[in-house]
Amino acid sequence: MPKVKTNSSAKKRFKVTGTGEITFQKAYKRHILTKKTTKRKRSLRKKGMVSDANRPFVMRLLRMK
Repeated sequence: MPKVKTNSSAKKRFKVTGTGEITFQKAYKRHILTKKTTKRKRSLRKKGMVSDANRPFVMRLLRMK
């Protein structure tokens, strides 16, 4: 039997925490930051959590299920 491969793009974008939650880096923080408010940029620094609706799909990409 061949090995089942993890999705390469998913393993670069998602991390699993110790408690089992899946985190990701939020979008829109790369460039053109001058027009974005300080409050918006500050909230984009925080990690995003994968919602319950998308969790099974992301787990399948990461071959956790």
